[in-house]
Amino acid sequence: MTREERLLAAMVEAVDTLVDDFDLIDFLHRLCERCNDVLDVSAVGVMLADPGGCLQLIAASDEHTRLLELFALQTDQGPCVECHRSGTAHLNIALGSPVQTAGYPRFAERARQAGFATTHALPMRLRQQNVGAMNLFDTREQDLSASDAGVAQALADVATIAILQHRTIAHGNIERAQLRAALSSRICIEQAKGILAERWNTTLDNAFDALRRHARAHQQTLSALCRQLIDGTLDTSTLQRP
Repeated sequence: MTREERLLAAMVEAVDTLVDDFDLIDFLHRLCERCNDVLDVSAVGVMLADPGGCLQLIAASDEHTRLLELFALQTDQGPCVECHRSGTAHLNIALGSPVQTAGYPRFAERARQAGFATTHALPMRLRQQNVGAMNLFDTREQDLSASDAGVAQALADVATIAILQHRTIAHGNIERAQLRAALSSRICIEQAKGILAERWNTTLDNAFDALRRHARAHQQTLSALCRQLIDGTLDTSTLQRP
């Protein structure tokens, strides 16, 4: 597909929020994949705010990025954290620049250790509703062009609208219930990834990819599949190994 077609596909995916079995985590992982593809960045992470306003990591494009984003939350510093607080984009941050990373030196050092050279943070916000933030990482020392920055914000905006739309359609209290369910599912998914990775003697990323492919192929939610693996009711020989 052309770049425009891939961007359109990402927009169309937001319509999935109108179906009853909408899977928030899978939707946000697809958002990460779309950003990687359309924007040609190395990695993506998505954080959503819980009912108390604290950020929680919900999706990341790979294991290294997930750990880096968790470090940002633990230390309460980083572009994504600052972006959520201010509600404004933080673009073209050179992780090797002490001036640009003065507010989060520990995060910048950890990001460089992970192999990243540049990062960008975009707010997931609609009017006064601040849902979270999306972080882009690149291993190359290059800035986002003005057009790419616009595309990145458009993708973040679409995801924000999709999340808020789904919450509104379900019921007034869906924000709390959905995020609690997502965080519970996240724990379940991490356990299942670890079990499968150890069983197959492979990486966590490979195990996660296999679980997602199987869930999609069998029209099953990712969290339900992972619960089956954990409680021993899933025959892992039916999973396609990497």
